[in-house]
Amino acid sequence: MKLSAEITMYPFHEEYRPKIKAFIDELASRCAVRRETFPTCTVLTGEYDEVMELLAVMMKWSHETLGKAVFVVKFLPGYEAL
Repeated sequence: MKLSAEITMYPFHEEYRPKIKAFIDELASRCAVRRETFPTCTVLTGEYDEVMELLAVMMKWSHETLGKAVFVVKFLPGYEAL
């Protein structure tokens, strides 16, 4: 099944922009699904399991590397947003 996920990151840090950029750069280096970054979010589209695995890996990486952050994700199962 296809899945589109729209993810937005809100780091708990005054200097939030470098942390968001680091997250997007790391996501791009690992991304095996279609990805497009917009000013307020990044959209991932691909097979359900691949998108969910990528999100799990990236959120863990972010917590370990960049510190605390809130992630808001909208899931659109069965839909290809890109």
